[in-house]
Amino acid sequence: MATLRADLPDFARDIRLNLGSVTGRSHLSEQQLWGTVLASAIASRNRTVVAELTAEARTHLTPEAHTAARTAAALMAMNNVYYRTLHLLADDEYSRLPAGLRMNAITNPGVDKVDFELWSLAVSAINGCGRCLQAHEHELRRHGMTREAIQDAIRVASVVHAVAVTLESEEKFPATL
Repeated sequence: MATLRADLPDFARDIRLNLGSVTGRSHLSEQQLWGTVLASAIASRNRTVVAELTAEARTHLTPEAHTAARTAAALMAMNNVYYRTLHLLADDEYSRLPAGLRMNAITNPGVDKVDFELWSLAVSAINGCGRCLQAHEHELRRHGMTREAIQDAIRVASVVHAVAVTLESEEKFPATL
């Protein structure tokens, strides 16, 4: 984490500070928080961010939780494209067709279902799938998760994604251009 924070340019000072705050204070359990960080890093698709945050997450997660967070990121990469597309097509007939996509890990993720739903929500926020966001938020609320905890997961996802975008833009478009 220190490396990521140090790599952020001065114009992204707010992002640097937010990275520390979203991982320092939270309504989430340690497993929920670091699974959200890991799944969000993967969804953000930046090699440096994934490497740094995976290393940090390993110190906070069991091997099962680590695998489940990675599974949430992988499944949501598929589901977010599929369900976002159904929504955007605006033809309800597609929603009546069976998806035909394997998603068995959702029913038995190897961790508490609430944690997996939370990580799926964070990835869905990054990927911009409103349909998935609504479904995961509904499940989380049904299982008693507070709006504040859900908001924390969304905040983590937004900050991790901002770190990834900022670092990638600095690599591709340095300030000297």
